[in-house]
Parts: sequence; structure tokens; C-alpha cells
Amino acid sequence: MGDILGDCSVSSLYITKPQDYADQADFYNLVVAGDYEKDCQSLLAALQSLEAEFGRDRAREIPKGPRTLDIDIELFGNEIIREPELTVPHERMTVRQFVLVPLLELEPNRADPCTGKPFLIICDALPDQGVKKAGKLYENRE
Repeated sequence: MGDILGDCSVSSLYITKPQDYADQADFYNLVVAGDYEKDCQSLLAALQSLEAEFGRDRAREIPKGPRTLDIDIELFGNEIIREPELTVPHERMTVRQFVLVPLLELEPNRADPCTGKPFLIICDALPDQGVKKAGKLYENRE
């Protein structure tokens, strides 16, 4: 991600039970935060290219099923984007602890740009979704 984002911070790695399509292995999740100089649409293109490099073929996948790599843009600053191929904030982030828990590790005071409600309050109100910390991939560089 360092080739795409500048000044990156990476959360711990989390293991999560599948949420929508249950007949698959657990997921590994983390959040990466960083600076990006271009627009959100170009970030989406760069991330989808990275997914393809890791073997992702969206045309052959079961929706919400197993995939080699899935990178979502959850937030892009405080922008609100509603386009056919891109919705930011991600439309389901506020119901997914596997997004909110690692996000809050990096940005504990962050709030939803749409509602202004702190993500900590949103996360705490969700039922337990089996998000377990697996550890740190590496220490963030200062």
C-alpha cells in the first residue's frame, strides 16, 4: 500500500467470521490509513488493479464469497461520494465491526461524515460479530 498511499498507518490484523456468505473460511481484516494526492475514483482504480495482481477475478466470484483480496475504500477524508461504482463512506461500514474495530484502533475519535456520530458509539451498539485481534503485521513507522 505504500506505493499508493503516503504516510501510512496500519491497524492490527483481525480475524473475523464471515458475515453474509457463511460457507467459507474466516476473513483477515485490517485498516490502512494514509494520504492520497489524487481523487477517490483514481484510488479505486489503483486498489482494484492491486486486487487483480493478487488474483482477484470479480467476474468469477460468488458475491460476498471467498476472494483472494478485497480492498474497500471506507472513508476518503470527510467526503461523501454517491456514484454507481463508488459509495463513500462505504454503505455498510457502520454495521461491520470488522471495519470499525481496526478503524478505531487508528482513529479513535473519528466520526461518521454523514451523521456526525462517533464511530466508537456506533461500534459499541453493534452485536458481537466475532472480531478477534490476531496481532500486528509490523510497527507503524513514525
